[in-house]
Amino acid sequence: MQGEVQPTDRVRLPKSLFGALLPGNRSAVRLAITVLDIGAGNVFKGPKLLQDNGNSVLNNRMVGLSVGQTHATGLSEPVEITFSHQRQPPNMILTCVFWNVVKGDWDSQGCSTELGDERTVCRCDHLTFFALLLRPTLDLATAQTLTRISQAGCGVSMIFLAFTIVFYVALRLSLQRFKSEDAPKIHMALSSSLFLLNLTFLISVGSSSQGSPSSCGVRAAIFHYFLLCVFTWMGLEAFHLYLLAIRVFNTYFGHYFLKLSLLGWGLPALVVIGVGSSNSYGVYTIRDQENRTSLELCWFQKEPALYATVHGYFLVSFLFGAVVLALVAWKIFTLPSVTAGKEQGQTWRSVFTVLGLSSLVGMTWGLAVLTPLGLSTIYIFALFNSLQGVFIFCWFIILYFPRQSTTAPSSGTARLGQAHSMSQE
Repeated sequence: MQGEVQPTDRVRLPKSLFGALLPGNRSAVRLAITVLDIGAGNVFKGPKLLQDNGNSVLNNRMVGLSVGQTHATGLSEPVEITFSHQRQPPNMILTCVFWNVVKGDWDSQGCSTELGDERTVCRCDHLTFFALLLRPTLDLATAQTLTRISQAGCGVSMIFLAFTIVFYVALRLSLQRFKSEDAPKIHMALSSSLFLLNLTFLISVGSSSQGSPSSCGVRAAIFHYFLLCVFTWMGLEAFHLYLLAIRVFNTYFGHYFLKLSLLGWGLPALVVIGVGSSNSYGVYTIRDQENRTSLELCWFQKEPALYATVHGYFLVSFLFGAVVLALVAWKIFTLPSVTAGKEQGQTWRSVFTVLGLSSLVGMTWGLAVLTPLGLSTIYIFALFNSLQGVFIFCWFIILYFPRQSTTAPSSGTARLGQAHSMSQE
């Protein structure tokens, strides 16, 4: 009714539903709305809830809808059920489900979920028993295990990144060409930003988020800055690789590395200043299904800023790097010596070259898009991504370690990843 106060929990039945159920001269039909508490016993549980994985029905509340004696399915206009609830923790996911009598379990086929902070709207094309399924993205044990894996991987990466930086300094002091080549400088900028990111991550995870909001915001801004620096330098690695292997000609730029440095270190600073001015940094808490704190960090407290300046920023850098890497891989594997098989082991050398380049442009970060597939992919992402520094060290050693013979392979694939200077500063 117009002007009537809308209740927090409500059901909306479309007009077309009654038109289909009231043929001829009938003017009334029996409508039943049943609200059940399914907390006790194993009725309406099914495999999704009986398995000890943290899934539960929100508030143990289920709503059943029936109109007349007709089994209404495939409705042209959906039925809307609005559930009110408290604001859920960031690691909890709500999904509209219905009880599938055939499967004996909760199902979501034919239903859509419109999430809100304190209410969720379910739209389904049939009438039956509905509920909101609440499941944690990370429980307490999983969060702790992933944290330990990430901490161990970051610690190992920091050691190897330090070795990489020391090795570069030694080569720069002993070899004159290292003072003019830009590619090693770009590798060092990426290694330095990745080292500082791992360091700030270990400090953030190891320290408490308690304290003044301003100090927590500063720590979040520092971590955010080095994360964006890593994304930016991975994109610049891809840009340099594009100039070296794809464009090749007309690639001279005055003060080339200086311009890259201004972009690699300056652009993230501008983004962080903009985010900080909008007061988007704060305490980020992940809780398990028992409302216990699994992990607490100084990070974002406003999701739009997180999606725009982290997810979106990374997506642009990653897609650009992936396209460049694909073009370079195609060029490597179509070299005459590889396709004709003239040199023993040339194909494997090309594979290792592509893998080495992928560590520079950040392909391990792309594993993040697979994490929604299951817990195993989250472990794979945490392991491989935290070891990026180790991969960069191995690639740098293979690329620049002094050899007895200075003769390059005839195909040139082993030298393709080594970015020669495109400008003399």
